[in-house]
Amino acid sequence: MKRTLIGLLAVCVLALAGCSTGIPDSGANAGENFKQDSPQFFMASVGDRVLFAVDQSTLGAEAMSILDAQAGWMMQNGEFSAIIEGHADEQGTREYNLALGARRATAVQNYLVSKGVAAGRLRTVTFGKERPLEICSTEACWSKNRRAVSVVSAGGTS
Repeated sequence: MKRTLIGLLAVCVLALAGCSTGIPDSGANAGENFKQDSPQFFMASVGDRVLFAVDQSTLGAEAMSILDAQAGWMMQNGEFSAIIEGHADEQGTREYNLALGARRATAVQNYLVSKGVAAGRLRTVTFGKERPLEICSTEACWSKNRRAVSVVSAGGTS
């Protein structure tokens, strides 16, 4: 029994040691190890998310700058489509946050379309407060959860 437990523990440790965080390098060299026409490059170098103020779905200047870069990348990489995920922080009801997430995703979609990305390449989905980046009770943390994320992939959005 003891040997089995030790063996199982060793396997778990080795398995975890082989895992990566999946978080791209955000330093000065972010994205240089990825092909420019890859989802990894999009996430690390272009930026896959924009943030929103409390109870807002209006795009700010920083968000528009990121979305301009997203639109440019998508125009150069016509084989990719995107699912735009709308998210909210954990404050408020589930129903309110689902609706707010939908408005945020739609705001991003509309902006990208206004910059020339074909509407047929974009789809929206809302998660409301169901998929937080961080679980917390502070503004610094909540602000990271108020976001829209553009998830790009090759092919159609269905």
